[in-house]
Amino acid sequence: MTKYQIAACVGAGLLLAGCGKEPPPPSVSDFVDDPILLEAAVVRCGENRHEKRYDAECVNARQAVSIIAQRQDREKAKAFEAQSERKREALRRTQQAAAEARRRSEEAEQQRKEAEYLSQFGEVPPTPADGAAPAPGTTNAPTAVLAQPAQQATGEAQPAAPPPSDEGPAPVVAEDHPMDIDAIREELQKREAPEEN
Repeated sequence: MTKYQIAACVGAGLLLAGCGKEPPPPSVSDFVDDPILLEAAVVRCGENRHEKRYDAECVNARQAVSIIAQRQDREKAKAFEAQSERKREALRRTQQAAAEARRRSEEAEQQRKEAEYLSQFGEVPPTPADGAAPAPGTTNAPTAVLAQPAQQATGEAQPAAPPPSDEGPAPVVAEDHPMDIDAIREELQKREAPEEN
């Protein structure tokens, strides 16, 4: 054999030896990153479980399945916790709204009782919205009716007083219609003049 033939035989032997080597099995991270490869490995390992129980590819595939299951469990737990937090927040808002409604109802009841009590004395408390005093004529408290100075000078008739109210036990002073200024003067002169016997 010549030198070249020996080299060719050695090269062919090395080539055959290199082709005969089995490629390493996919790692766990390979299986985790490629779900199709993992599914194929799980199917192959499931066909002969006893024979391939300790095969490197099957061991790596089982570990990858376990890692993926743990990840899914963590994601489910996070989603469940977020859902629970939303439900707790909704419950807190509902309870706050119920407490606010109770507080407003109690305030309204207290104001009603105060108004009922004050109405016995002829007073109406101001409304809480604007805080203004009640309009004239809305209470049955005793009041004096005085003529305006401008009306006295001109002798104009004043508007009629509001009708008496029967809302409470307090007396209501009705407004008398004022007399004409000339009639008042005549009456005063008659009183001041000495009586004739």
